[in-house]
Amino acid sequence: MMRSWLNTARDIYSPTERELVGLDHAASARAYFHRHPSYRPTPLRSLPALAGTAGVASIRLKDESARMGLSSFKALGGMYAVARLVRAEAQERHGPHATEEELRAVAARTPFICASAGNHGLSVTTAVRQLGGTVVVFLSEGVPEQFARGLRSLGAEVQRSGRDYEQSMAAAREATERHGWRLVSDSSWEGYTVVPLNVMRGYTVLFEEIEDRPTHIFVQAGVGGLAGAAAAYARDRWGERPRIVVVEPQAAPCLLVSAREGRPVRVEGGPTVLGRLDCREPSLLAWQLLSRLADAFVTVTDEEAEAAARLLAAEGVRVSACGAGGAAGLLALEPAVRTALGLGADARVLVIGTEGEL
Repeated sequence: MMRSWLNTARDIYSPTERELVGLDHAASARAYFHRHPSYRPTPLRSLPALAGTAGVASIRLKDESARMGLSSFKALGGMYAVARLVRAEAQERHGPHATEEELRAVAARTPFICASAGNHGLSVTTAVRQLGGTVVVFLSEGVPEQFARGLRSLGAEVQRSGRDYEQSMAAAREATERHGWRLVSDSSWEGYTVVPLNVMRGYTVLFEEIEDRPTHIFVQAGVGGLAGAAAAYARDRWGERPRIVVVEPQAAPCLLVSAREGRPVRVEGGPTVLGRLDCREPSLLAWQLLSRLADAFVTVTDEEAEAAARLLAAEGVRVSACGAGGAAGLLALEPAVRTALGLGADARVLVIGTEGEL
């Protein structure tokens, strides 16, 4: 099975991408979160031992394990998308200066619904419940029960449906159409882009918190929302120089295969312990961004991700195997790919610790 792919369709960041995810959108998301009582910037951890192992000048990890009490970067996307969705509807009903009471009335009008591998559902539920609304979260059979318990404790109704994320998403879409509920998906497809675009814009806040420009960014991908946000934001802020590498499970390489084929592709794959990355089909928006802006795609095995998590723990950073996926991708690169990416002794690498230990 192919382990990596250098993006032969790589192109220059353009106004088209800036309209989707750029610094102006990131500033709006940052302003929203700076008003949120639970918001705190997450730390950037230096990893000198891992940098020595990888043969680079430095590795810094953006540690999302304590983000807003939800233990993952997903807190940023779902919360921001729900807030924008409710405010847009309130302004349509009540004018540009909708009151808090009017926002809450809109939120309570009809339930919100999402499919999740765990973390996105926690973010959506938190935002909806803070506004006084109700939320239904569809989980596939493989999502750990601890996520279901966490969702219920926050006030969500949890429904199990399907063997994987795609099947739970299909169930959520069917329920949306049947009941007229409001879908908050972190994936996108033809005709459904507004909400997932705001999810991606919410993710840019974690990059807004970083001061120094990296030379390389390794970022995990399931459907690709975080990776797409990283690529578009990095190009607008830091230009074409940072090399952006998308890391996927070897069992679910939908973005790598799509890049190789030059079109969005659904893959079959196999079982993986990297449950929050176990997605078989890319988000349309993420694909549109990454197909032009990512420099390379690489896959990692479960064992490589677990080994990377142990290396991070040895330096005091405790994340799950999914959370260590970016670091695993860095360590898994073949020599020829490293050379093509200019990943040498002077490289300053950024990786994302996307979630805490389970």
